Amino acid sequence: MSKKLKLGVVGLVHDHVWGLLQQFREISSVEIAAVADSNQELIDRSAHMFGIKETYREYGEMLANTELDAILLCNENAKHADVVEVAAEKGVHVMMEKPMAATLAQADRILRAESKYGIKVMVNYPTAWNQAIRHAYKLVGEGKIGGIFHIRYRGAHAGPKEIGCSPYFYGWLYNRELNGGGALIDYCCYGVNLALWFLKKRPSRVMAYAATLVRNYIDVEDNALLLMDFKDAVGIAEACWSQIGPYPDSGPIINGSEGSIIVTGDKKIHLFTLKRKSDYKDINYTIVEPDPLPSGMRTGPEYLVAKILEDEKIDPPLNAQFNRDVQEVLEAGIRAVWRSSYVSLPLEES
Repeated sequence: MSKKLKLGVVGLVHDHVWGLLQQFREISSVEIAAVADSNQELIDRSAHMFGIKETYREYGEMLANTELDAILLCNENAKHADVVEVAAEKGVHVMMEKPMAATLAQADRILRAESKYGIKVMVNYPTAWNQAIRHAYKLVGEGKIGGIFHIRYRGAHAGPKEIGCSPYFYGWLYNRELNGGGALIDYCCYGVNLALWFLKKRPSRVMAYAATLVRNYIDVEDNALLLMDFKDAVGIAEACWSQIGPYPDSGPIINGSEGSIIVTGDKKIHLFTLKRKSDYKDINYTIVEPDPLPSGMRTGPEYLVAKILEDEKIDPPLNAQFNRDVQEVLEAGIRAVWRSSYVSLPLEES
């Protein structure tokens, strides 16, 4: 590896890219070396903001001509697998914005490429860098609320166009083939990722609802609900692109046999526990201030760089195998919408 970790960027059409590049720029061991995107306006913006000297219209040309250690994918979900396969063959590590892909077949291709060439693949979920969620996970692991029987997460806003996303971004979010769906794939993925992480297993079956209820100018759903049956627990992932007002205090909300946790938008943890076992009227209520995240765990770029430099594996809920399973649940949800019934896992080839 070069003295500095050389980073390439593939795709600038995901609006999260600008914040992520700023986070990479703040890491002294990283050089943002090259960028590839088909939109000249976005290339010019990236060069101006981050001083990127090597710019390309095609990612294949960038990977062929620039020696890189890692790439950041901020292109369309459906194109992740294509890029990972080319990068993996060259031994280049990959970080992509959530979700892993548009389809389960694409996620499986990513997993195979990672395994074949031994690269690190990371799927970046902003929830992973929420200190309250991390602390809630720690409390659950310590047995503070007993065994989980219910976990719920709601992701919602007024809609990509309505909240000011760029046309480059919402143009493909509203395209079923490029995104994998609409609000379901965009926001239910958070709830699925968290449910599998907290419960440490996959559901046995999935049911889902999706419809265009308000934003009638789009061809994909603007609202969705995905229900996961874990046999001894239930997970609920909600998605909305038509909510008026502030983002919800979306959670997660975690109910256990001996207590409950609610994570609110102010990054506080509301902890409810029994003072005495079986006395359900005498409750302890505590607002827990979460521990600050340690260095190397504060942002996705910081985490990826640490794992590459220390040659350590990517852990759940960010690694490829874990997010392949998340993708399977999302695809089961999409099939359940088609069939209006539960879909059992594991999925068989359609």
